[in-house]
Amino acid sequence: MRNSTKLLSLLVIALILIAVFLFTDLNSSNWDYVLPKRTMKILAIILTGSAIAFSTIVFQTITNNRILTPSIIGLDSMYLLIQTFIIFVFGSTHMTLMNQHVNFIISVVLMIGFALMLYKFLFKGEGQHIYFLLLVGLILGTFFSSLSEFMQVLIDPNEFQVVQDRMFASFNNVNEELFIISVILMLVTTLYFIRFAKYLDVLSLGREHAINLGVNYNGVVKQLFIIIAILISISTVLVGPITFLGLLVANVAYQFLKTYQHSVLIVGGILISIVALILGQLIVERVFTFSTTISVIINFIGGVYFIYLLLKESRA
Repeated sequence: MRNSTKLLSLLVIALILIAVFLFTDLNSSNWDYVLPKRTMKILAIILTGSAIAFSTIVFQTITNNRILTPSIIGLDSMYLLIQTFIIFVFGSTHMTLMNQHVNFIISVVLMIGFALMLYKFLFKGEGQHIYFLLLVGLILGTFFSSLSEFMQVLIDPNEFQVVQDRMFASFNNVNEELFIISVILMLVTTLYFIRFAKYLDVLSLGREHAINLGVNYNGVVKQLFIIIAILISISTVLVGPITFLGLLVANVAYQFLKTYQHSVLIVGGILISIVALILGQLIVERVFTFSTTISVIINFIGGVYFIYLLLKESRA
């Protein structure tokens, strides 16, 4: 089957699932209330799924490793640390937390700064940066999580509930105020990315080959790191962290499409991500009746798949 046919099939599946999600149990007595709520969920799923799949495939390309995701280097943990620190120092009623636009800007700026710091430290050497990246990412992620947990123990239980709401991804309470600004930022980031898209197929060959073929490796990777940080911050601030979604959809895209062309992989990864999130949300609503969150389901499946990939890589 050609990749164009595969992408079309994924698109059809996604559209069918969207229709099922929007119109199931919809009638004349509830459509004016239910349909706008479901539409906002679908739009948030499309935006979040696109950002996570997009950033993960780009991240795995520049690290030349298919078992790494931006979450592993601690971006999600850093976001939770930022939110916990604000509540710990200022309280849950402080303007920084109550004003979602200010909170969004602070989170994006700090996550970009963190990504740039990692770039400076992780891509100095040659040959061993992949393993160093994994090690530093695990250490920093654990460190950020430990700091967050320490502060969460000390804060007031009522304020801890505010932190807890941000610890798990959920499409049930999408921040509608931030949705428009997230869409705008996503479009601007995508337009900025277009100038670097032509380098991805070459970067997948490795650092040495990319340099030999005339790519300004350090400059391109630095810009891509900024793009990744922005995309992850968009998805995380909008719905919360979903750690293993990127790993899951990116590797499924590699196996399903079997191509090196990133123009195909990114589109395929986005469609697979949307399908996975809609299926997950349907399971949360129809099977578990909102007794759990979608991040729990995705992280469980993604965690098992991550262990499978590690075992597969070790055998290889």
